Amino acid sequence: MLDRTVPALVLRLDSNMFHHGTLGAIRSLGRAGVEVHALIGSDDEPAARSRYLTRVHPWPHERDVVRSLLQVADDIGRRAVLLAMDDASAIAVAEHADELAPYYLLPRQEPRLPRVLADKRLLAELCAELGIPQPQTRLIRDERDADDAVAAFGLPLVAKWAQPWLLPSGLGLRNTSLVHHPRDLARLLPHASDRDLLFQRYVPGGQGCDWFYHGYFDEHSQSLYDGAGRKERSYPRGAGLTTYGRWVRNPAVEDMARALAEKLGYRGVLDIDFRHDPAEDVYHLLDCNPRLGAQFRLFTDADGLDLVRVAHLHLSGHRPSRGPAAYGRTYVVENYELFTAGPLALPALAMADELAWMAPDDPRPFAAMATRTIRRGLARITRSGD
Repeated sequence: MLDRTVPALVLRLDSNMFHHGTLGAIRSLGRAGVEVHALIGSDDEPAARSRYLTRVHPWPHERDVVRSLLQVADDIGRRAVLLAMDDASAIAVAEHADELAPYYLLPRQEPRLPRVLADKRLLAELCAELGIPQPQTRLIRDERDADDAVAAFGLPLVAKWAQPWLLPSGLGLRNTSLVHHPRDLARLLPHASDRDLLFQRYVPGGQGCDWFYHGYFDEHSQSLYDGAGRKERSYPRGAGLTTYGRWVRNPAVEDMARALAEKLGYRGVLDIDFRHDPAEDVYHLLDCNPRLGAQFRLFTDADGLDLVRVAHLHLSGHRPSRGPAAYGRTYVVENYELFTAGPLALPALAMADELAWMAPDDPRPFAAMATRTIRRGLARITRSGD
């Protein structure tokens, strides 16, 4: 049972209005009777329509995160559990934890650790230092670096921006993309001089090769709750977010993630992506996100416990009691799944244990998401016809 006297604040600096993880956190705590506040991109985004959200707070000091959080804390009037939903938020909270701790309940993380894990270049260096399998990675500054990487890795290869939270939205650059042909480099290289661009060897995937791990770690870096999920489909294909996931027991992935968290002294919620290389029988670490993963609701046990509720319990001074794992449970993100699979998405949508947007007890976010998606699609059609 969650302590209903302790409110929660969902924090997200990312302006993505289709961030379904935000809605999942609001619903999870709100359904348990917790007062949920949000400091997010806009009070007009779909998640803000949830009946379980007490209030969306405007940014009182533009994007000054610390000053804004202190103002919101004053508005809430009680010490609240603080949940970071994106990398930039997690970094800001960790690096200013001493200032925020009197007003918020949050994991006392080593201040620089979230930045190291979120920065793809620093993560690659960390993996090399610790001997953690990761695809070979090179920093790309110019065309010569790109040509050398293509010669070494072949095509396709994976292109990543080291600090995706700093990418300007107007450039149309994806955090991660597949480079299939040398001409694909033309849209990436002009921006490489301003920010760190990485090329990574592509590990051939296939059905059952992509995995993710979500866990919550206590003050001793011991897992209080976790699970491994298999990506059945993603958007974009082969290098994107999970659109259709399944909770599957995978000791290899779980043990690797727990060992890494313990070695780093990690505390709080952790989200890691892996890809299995069948040829070498090795799980490569692809990404390590120091915050809640958007598909965290996949890992909801038979008693309704999930990572957000575990965080609230632990940070408010209670020890979570885990029920039986719901292996086989599925989670589908409707809008992206339809983009990825088209008509093939219909069976997954019909049979999913949980949908990211549609919920009978909270239908307005789905309606808002669908309306925004249709409008965006029509706008693109109109622009392409000009």
